[in-house]
Amino acid sequence: MQKAVFFDRDGVVNIDTEYIYKIEDFVYVDGFLDLFKLCKEKGYLLFVVTNQSGIGRGYYTLDDFLKLSSFMQNDLQARLGFCFDKIYYCSHNVDSNCECRKPKSGMIKQALIDFDIDLNNSFLIGDKESDIEAGINGGIKTTILFNKFDIKSKANFVVDSLYEIKSIIN
Repeated sequence: MQKAVFFDRDGVVNIDTEYIYKIEDFVYVDGFLDLFKLCKEKGYLLFVVTNQSGIGRGYYTLDDFLKLSSFMQNDLQARLGFCFDKIYYCSHNVDSNCECRKPKSGMIKQALIDFDIDLNNSFLIGDKESDIEAGINGGIKTTILFNKFDIKSKANFVVDSLYEIKSIIN
């Protein structure tokens, strides 16, 4: 079994300015590249789990999302020599009641089918409580909320900088 880190995309990997789908709008969150590199060096599988309701709402297309995902993967490969092992996404709108939309755990369950993952030694990093709930619902032992506001959370850790996470990931 392999340990893994599940990253929410918008707000953790890239700055969230709402419905990011254009390459020119994609900017990494400060500290993400360092954290991503550390996770790889420590032997973690690396996944994105992202709600993309903009597709279901018609704000952008699945093809737009896939192009941006391809850009991100290629950029990470060029910068660091590796990229995410897989990108999981929910393209449904908020009202669809699907199993893949966070806070439900469908994307994590799919990763368990696709990979031999040790959830007890894995992490989920998100910027919203729905991310944390998806991690808990999916059986991930350690959840980290990256949020600059003082809020109550079910997360094991709440940080206001991605740099803080480097001391949590073991």
